[in-house]
Amino acid sequence: MQLPLHEMCESLSIIVGEWRGSGSGHYPTIEDFEYTEEVIFGHSGKPFLTYGQKTKNAKNGDPLHSEQGFVRVTGDATLELVLAQPSGIVEIHQGSFAVNASACVINLESIHVGTSPTAKPVNRVHRLLRVDGDTLTYDVAMAAMGEPMQHHLAATLERKQK
Repeated sequence: MQLPLHEMCESLSIIVGEWRGSGSGHYPTIEDFEYTEEVIFGHSGKPFLTYGQKTKNAKNGDPLHSEQGFVRVTGDATLELVLAQPSGIVEIHQGSFAVNASACVINLESIHVGTSPTAKPVNRVHRLLRVDGDTLTYDVAMAAMGEPMQHHLAATLERKQK
């Protein structure tokens, strides 16, 4: 039985679902790369959305990255993102969103990035997500590995039809 979306999350109902597509990444400390991706925004009837993400190498299908987290709506146009990565990185973001019947823009700035003793150093992350109909695009910028804040990832995903 599917639980109804919590009233705090109704304004973000446009992002709930499964999204699949591809993207590319670059950063001064690594080689450029292409990937395929699956993102799932779900819910449990509680006042938050669940978030899960997995990427694979576009050339050979090898797993690349994954992260799990929660989107917490905190006001009429504000939210928080809490996520963890198996590489030992935890991000806490604050942000804002604007939404209408067919589109949404979510702008997130990290307020804390924690790393385990063996994780690569990451200082700040910025995430910008856009939904237009059944297309989700995003850009991620970061300051990591001693480098200043700069663009890292861009992807375009399509909503998986039921």
